[in-house]
Amino acid sequence: MAKILVVDDTKFMRVTLSNLLTKNHHEIIGNAKDGEDAISQYKNLKPDLVMMDITMPVMNGIEAIKEIMKIDGRANVIVCSAMGQQKVVVEAIESGARDFIVKPFDENRVLDTVSRVLNEYIENPIDS
Repeated sequence: MAKILVVDDTKFMRVTLSNLLTKNHHEIIGNAKDGEDAISQYKNLKPDLVMMDITMPVMNGIEAIKEIMKIDGRANVIVCSAMGQQKVVVEAIESGARDFIVKPFDENRVLDTVSRVLNEYIENPIDS
């Protein structure tokens, strides 16, 4: 069971992801509506994993990922965004995201990605 921070500017998506992850034995320790809120909550909550949208007000997901990586270079961030263009995906990965899921998402794809990232970066801690 991982402690997860869900970041998305739409309440519907935060609730949808939270319900899916909770149903699969993960603990949602926080919800953020923008990048600044995500950074603040990351510092306070120290989640095992962050599910991050890209397009948000105040601070977008790419900027938030960069800031979170400055705080914790081993942070586990999975981007979940409708912005699936190759340039955006590459920028997210280069900024520190471990993977990218395009909305609308397949529940199994989300769960498989979360499991893989957690297994790779938490249960087998090696320099990434």
